[in-house]
Amino acid sequence: MKPPVAKRIPYTHELHGDRREDDYYWLKDRTNPEVIQYLEEENRYYDEIMKPLEKQTEQIYQSMVDRVPDSDVKVPVQHGPFFYYSRLDKDKQYPIYARKQAANRELLANAKEQIILDLNVLVAGDDYLSVTERRTSTDHKLLAYLENRDGSDRYTLHIKDLETGELLPDKIPNVYLYSSIEWSHCGEFIFYITVDEMQRPYQLWRHLIGSDVANDELLYEEKDVTYTLFIYKSQSGKFINVYSRSSTTTEIRLINAEEPLASLQLIDGRREGVEYDVEHWGEDLLILTNEDALNFQILHCPISDPSSRKSLIPYDKNRFIQAMYPFQNSLLLLGRENGLTQIWLFKDDKLTQFEWDEPLYTLSIIENQSYDASELLIHFESLITPKTTYALNLQTGEKTVLQVAPVSGDYEVSNYLQEQLWTVAEDGVKIPMTVVYREGALDNGPAPLILSGYGSYGANSEPYFDPYRLPLLDQGIVFVTAQVRGGSEMGRSWYMNGKMEHKRNTFTDFIAAAKHLIELGYTNSSKMAARGGSAGGLLVGAVANMAGELFEVIVPEVPFVDVVTTMLDETIPLTTLEWQEWGDPRKPDEYHYMKSYSPYDNVEAKNYPHMYITTGLNDPRVGYWEPAKWVAQLRALKTDNNILVLKTNMGAGHFGASGRFNHLKEAAECYAFILDKLGVPVEV
Repeated sequence: MKPPVAKRIPYTHELHGDRREDDYYWLKDRTNPEVIQYLEEENRYYDEIMKPLEKQTEQIYQSMVDRVPDSDVKVPVQHGPFFYYSRLDKDKQYPIYARKQAANRELLANAKEQIILDLNVLVAGDDYLSVTERRTSTDHKLLAYLENRDGSDRYTLHIKDLETGELLPDKIPNVYLYSSIEWSHCGEFIFYITVDEMQRPYQLWRHLIGSDVANDELLYEEKDVTYTLFIYKSQSGKFINVYSRSSTTTEIRLINAEEPLASLQLIDGRREGVEYDVEHWGEDLLILTNEDALNFQILHCPISDPSSRKSLIPYDKNRFIQAMYPFQNSLLLLGRENGLTQIWLFKDDKLTQFEWDEPLYTLSIIENQSYDASELLIHFESLITPKTTYALNLQTGEKTVLQVAPVSGDYEVSNYLQEQLWTVAEDGVKIPMTVVYREGALDNGPAPLILSGYGSYGANSEPYFDPYRLPLLDQGIVFVTAQVRGGSEMGRSWYMNGKMEHKRNTFTDFIAAAKHLIELGYTNSSKMAARGGSAGGLLVGAVANMAGELFEVIVPEVPFVDVVTTMLDETIPLTTLEWQEWGDPRKPDEYHYMKSYSPYDNVEAKNYPHMYITTGLNDPRVGYWEPAKWVAQLRALKTDNNILVLKTNMGAGHFGASGRFNHLKEAAECYAFILDKLGVPVEV
């Protein structure tokens, strides 16, 4: 079967005296039967290309399934009289959410389990199910949750009576997928955020349980299209924070959860470039802000006078504070120092950083823990250490291991190595990389290697444990993550120097990492793959144009590759929110800069690596037409005979298939393609 050829319909974009020819612009119209036909032709071509790899795919998939534990039970978290947790049985696609009633953790083993939500039952034969937020009322009698069955960001709010197991008639559509539902303290009201026609979260509503949704009261509307709206309850449960947020600026209002009919309280009006967060602690509010503090500082003030602020902890430019977790008698901080996540305990006016035994690791604090808890649950993991849950005694500071995530099959940590490497970027900045491989993988010269990256929105690429990576490590594959600028791995400046007019740093950092790995002898261009998703797909897509010769195969997943066209189209979901991340192409300088790296606008008549590209028909973040247009342009211009495939999930969105085994199947297909092109035989 020959690769599909998309027809060309001349279309010209003209702006700032510049012309961009876009012969595949017609692919944006999903109501056009020819568009669907083209995507289906690409899927048939994908199936044809992957058919000879069916055995390898199945072997990789089975090796991953073999790593699925018989039962993966999360450590229960105490809320009032109950301990809440989730479990995922070996033969199940989806998790089961449950709780047990017990006075303390020691009594849990003999307590009766109550299943509060079983997603395996809820899916009811549908091909796709996503359940994001789950919120239990203060009296633990009602469960509010969000579900979606098409892959978009429009979710439906359901409320379940946990005593009868029945759903209440209250059913609210068009709710945003996360940080969008919270209960009043009395449990009579629920607050929720709805999305506009562009799927931007923008309206805050209050619903009285048992009443007609048509009578719900609109409390606040975010009218600035460059802002989004979110809600999240304070650690104490006393307040519901209402966030109006752009990528550079924050404005917060408070709802007193104990007085759900009271007016919203504005904490600090929006000022361009000032970001902040608010928490409640005793009689005070804590303010985490970047005002006069690039890496954020913590202030405190009386609840009644948010403007009367004093420093709580002296500012340290080397300590990047990202979140606060106040408890009755202590305060936990989560942030970064020396390129790694860190946790600090602030108690009795003293700040203490916790120490860990490994050189590379990722820490996280489990959300929604009780304000009056005597223990705090912390997750620790690394590239070679499975996720480990610690109970931190908030009185003594002592850490106790509660659970190490099970790993099915043989796993001996001493067989694997992790390390941190550094390369030097074009401008002399040192760029960190995290590396994991099986002992001996580098003994016989250059090894097959997969280099990944993201580098946008300040999001971090952390060293984490993945049991499904083990079969590939055992094949001798080396996994490297380049922590390029655009993330926040090295602090807030790392993000600022990888966005807007500095965006090219993200791509050149990645290229420098690839070259350094070759120079070190870890791999060579015939054995190296590049992989990135969404904004990471933009990263590897730009690299395909700029330095594709460094790689044998490139895997852009749901890639953002038609940057200028998308950022000019305000009818596309989320476009207006992105202007402060990528730039506003209505401005000449920003237009020309974005065009200089946009993958679609820079395809050339030259050789490209093998490419495995994915998208989702219902993706609200990256329109399916972006990778579809890019693939069509690549097919028309590239001068090589390398394989180029486009896989479109016709029933899902940005996050691909739902269900654990469906995800593993998709991953196995991708790895089979990569290993085949790197010349690695599958022996699992």
